[in-house]
Amino acid sequence: MKRGQIVEGWVESCDYPCRARVKCDEGIVTVKNALPGQKVVIRIGRSHGERAEGSLVEVKNRSTLETGRICAHFGECGGCAYLSMCGEDQVALKGDQIVRLLAGRIRESSEKYGRAPAWDGIKASPEMYGYRNKMEFTFGNDRIGGELNVGLHKRGAFHDVLDVSDCLIVDEDYRRILTNTRDFFRERDIPFYHRKDHSGYLRNLMVRKAAHTGEILVCPVTASSKAWGTDDSGLLKDYCDMLTGISYDGKLTGIVHIICDTLSDAIIADSSEVLYGQDHISETLLGLTFKIGPFSFFQTNTYSAGVLYLLVRDYVSMCDGGAGGKTVFDLYSGTGTIAQIAAEAAGKAVGVEIVPEAVEAARENARFNGIDNCEFLCGDVLKVLDEIEEKPDLIILDPPRDGIHPKALPKIIAYGVDHIIYISCKPTSLERDLGPLLDSGYEIVRYACVDQFPWTKEVETVMLLKKAE
Repeated sequence: MKRGQIVEGWVESCDYPCRARVKCDEGIVTVKNALPGQKVVIRIGRSHGERAEGSLVEVKNRSTLETGRICAHFGECGGCAYLSMCGEDQVALKGDQIVRLLAGRIRESSEKYGRAPAWDGIKASPEMYGYRNKMEFTFGNDRIGGELNVGLHKRGAFHDVLDVSDCLIVDEDYRRILTNTRDFFRERDIPFYHRKDHSGYLRNLMVRKAAHTGEILVCPVTASSKAWGTDDSGLLKDYCDMLTGISYDGKLTGIVHIICDTLSDAIIADSSEVLYGQDHISETLLGLTFKIGPFSFFQTNTYSAGVLYLLVRDYVSMCDGGAGGKTVFDLYSGTGTIAQIAAEAAGKAVGVEIVPEAVEAARENARFNGIDNCEFLCGDVLKVLDEIEEKPDLIILDPPRDGIHPKALPKIIAYGVDHIIYISCKPTSLERDLGPLLDSGYEIVRYACVDQFPWTKEVETVMLLKKAE
């Protein structure tokens, strides 16, 4: 097979993250975004003899698994990968992917410590549609010279932005905000921020909505008026008037203008201003209330977050003596959900989080919930662990997608705690981090998954490890 060659074949299997193995007459080709049972056309990118990697050109025959409901954007949008499948099948596919991905580590643990870890299966989300409680949309257009859109990037296209006003993983309030925002700025011919020459005004639209309280926070992200060269005060007042005039199923409780002049594509607040209401929403989960600001980490699916945290609670109870009277470290603690849940049974819970806003929200959440045995420290886990005088009895890890910093992992291992619970939103990072943990005398006791992100290629994995005797 040669670069640029067009081949056809049938998808035999699909590994995490949605990387399909396609059997062709010419050999085996790996391609993204294809499903088991499909007949596909592929353009070869890189070739390694009888094995190659390619890009999907066309699906010639649908899979028998494709019996689900799809939206108008499926296939073009870079979000959902399994929307054409039925809910049960996409959950089962993800569970199978994780078992195969971690098979080597599971085997290593079994052979080293003489016990096979228990697989507790994959838990489905209680809600499959309209489950997102946070979305970050981008301003742009779907082609050069096209109309202004506010939506998501097209699959495989960094600069092209797709209008996703029919998106099924958000509810109707998101769609109302999205379409009204798009029309508002289109009518006024306001330019979006161009990443090539760093001109323009509109960058992103962040929307958060609490699943259980219905509170909504809208955060337009723009360049500063100084960088744009135009006074934006009147424009923003009119935008607030437009948003507050909409009828919602939930309740609009805040509009926060985030100013971002960074050259990066990431949303980084140089400054922010509350244009209406308050700068946060409140959410309830497992009997606790949490304050969530624009940049606070909170699981994006509140419904399955309850399932996830109950699973974590079950794993804590399986540790020797549970958490009773123990000091629990919740590393990468976000707004303190896990620390507060653990604190109900623990002697003390200590959360470490690098985002100052999230730390302050965690402290306020603990006060509001009447939890006085929680302490939250602001800083990088790598550095904070050198400063904490207390020693943990149990460690719960919930790191960002890239996993644990390679220099922080030895410090965590050095505590020598009897049990570690690792929560991962990117299982390949978990698989990598398991190497040093297994080498340091920890064995995998049991593991499970939660379909925290239905229809997408992502899944949450929870693992209980124990210091082997």
